[in-house]
Amino acid sequence: MLSTPNRASVAPDFFDDPDSPWLLLSHLPGIGANRWQAIIDHLPDPLELLSLNAATLKSIGLPPPARASILAWQQHDLQQDTLQQANTTWQKVREQGIELVHWGHGDYPSLLREIHAAPPLLYMRGQREILSQPQLAIVGSRNASRAGLDHARQFARALAERGFVITSGLALGVDGAAHRGALDAAGRTLAVLGTGVDVAYPAAHQSLVQEILVNGALISEYPPGLPPRPGHFPRRNRIISGMSRGTLVVEASLRSGSLITARLALEQGREVFAIPGSIHNPLARGCHQLIRQGASLVESVADIEEELSAWWQADTDPPENSTTPAPPPQPEIPEHLEARERQVLETLDFDPCSTDELCDRSGLSADALMQSLLLLEMEGLVATVPGGYQRL
Repeated sequence: MLSTPNRASVAPDFFDDPDSPWLLLSHLPGIGANRWQAIIDHLPDPLELLSLNAATLKSIGLPPPARASILAWQQHDLQQDTLQQANTTWQKVREQGIELVHWGHGDYPSLLREIHAAPPLLYMRGQREILSQPQLAIVGSRNASRAGLDHARQFARALAERGFVITSGLALGVDGAAHRGALDAAGRTLAVLGTGVDVAYPAAHQSLVQEILVNGALISEYPPGLPPRPGHFPRRNRIISGMSRGTLVVEASLRSGSLITARLALEQGREVFAIPGSIHNPLARGCHQLIRQGASLVESVADIEEELSAWWQADTDPPENSTTPAPPPQPEIPEHLEARERQVLETLDFDPCSTDELCDRSGLSADALMQSLLLLEMEGLVATVPGGYQRL
């Protein structure tokens, strides 16, 4: 039985605030992307984790520091390190007027909820309603050419005029030009940061940030006050692509972080677009590689609208006298397949799926999975595609 908490030195508001449990979840030590995904896969309400006893927490493989933090939460022990950190964040959020958008909120972005290891909580400044509006990401080189900057700004402006929220990462170069283009059209733009939403980075974009807050929003999975760190930026790219219906790459070298965003978009089943360039321009090589791998070549906004027309149709309410057609029947699994191949085929979607995700879904080792995928590919039942494999 839990001991009675001593709340003499505890600020009761922290424990009474319905957002506090989500702050704790986001601060739990040793809970990486895969563990968080396992939690949301197996618990209808992730907050159930905070009510489990010590033996159960241990049995599900939670690391000792995370178990200690949860038990301290149950005892309202604000002296425990993780709870102190969560409480400090909670105070900063309140003092600075930062909003929290967590997994339990109805306005948590629906597309982001679909991706692997979506963040349990987002910190936000700006206009909350844009989180539910259709978004398109525009990314590219920090050292873009003048033509690349012009393309980013012009495409962003045209797409914003058509109702898209332009999503990018607030970096120098293409990102900044894309945000500017959306603002030129009096449109909406969303910046996904690799720092806390109160950190001015890069410093050259301080005035841009103020404009975005009027007609858009800043979001981050990192708590306020957290400075830029190299590992944060590749990780935040999954949010940029995950919130967007498609990702447009304007200019990118072969080692550009923008290619990470494009790869993540493909794994998430989203559209990827690329603007071609001169064969003599090293910043065009990343776009050319994406096009060879299946990205849509873009010469005008119409090319993007055509590819995303299915999204727009899905958003449009059908007429009152229309009927919803029945979904097509799922193809049967051939009876001659061995049990392992049947298992892999049952877990594979018709959208691209990475091998890491297939390992998680099927429970097979990487070697066993690849053997089964090879057999299924020879049978004409699966295909190798950008982002992994898909069922045919």
